[in-house]
Amino acid sequence: MFHPNEQPMERGWVGRIDGDRVLHLAAQTLQSFFLGGGGAREHAEYAAADVTLLVPVIYPPAVRVFDSEDAFEFANPMAVRGSGAVASAPGELILLPRLAGVIGAEGAIGGFSLFADWRAPASARPKDRDFCSVLGPVVVTPDECDGSAVSLAVRVDGEERFSTLFGGFDWDAARALAAAGTELRPGDILVSPASGRIDGLQSGTNVELEAQEIGVLTTTVAGT
Repeated sequence: MFHPNEQPMERGWVGRIDGDRVLHLAAQTLQSFFLGGGGAREHAEYAAADVTLLVPVIYPPAVRVFDSEDAFEFANPMAVRGSGAVASAPGELILLPRLAGVIGAEGAIGGFSLFADWRAPASARPKDRDFCSVLGPVVVTPDECDGSAVSLAVRVDGEERFSTLFGGFDWDAARALAAAGTELRPGDILVSPASGRIDGLQSGTNVELEAQEIGVLTTTVAGT
């Protein structure tokens, strides 16, 4: 999802990134793009430098955060924000970097994105994650990234804190558990176990998650 820099909008348009171009597609949301089989016609073309990326899935139907393939917790869909979001909660914050699978058509995973799981230890669970989760910057389809081996680096105020190769999570098993007894809808988000943890992040801190396969996801901490 994006908007041209000279035409700001809250929800934005669906786009496909093609090198240094962004192609505006004829779909209202990423969910409708998946439901339409991914064959939306192209509208205008923009230079990537001339657009702002927004949260790929606005108000997802459900967000399931996994600790393993056989255990998950629900998170607040209304707290999902896009790259550049401000994470504001009392006290110092904790970052749990994760990978997200976004459900597409027919209950299958339609693509992968980065997910910054922000926690506020000053608040009791489950309110400690009920304020901001950051998704983005884009959703990469499985032909480009299958979620099995994703290189991830985390930087705090420009300094790399750690880097790792995310892998070993059984996305098929997680999807099957999520679907058991219910229906997965396009835009549902399945979130992997954390690939690390950074504590004590203070107000004014800028944090970046970067995966070569997906892009850079940014958050600014604003403790209260």
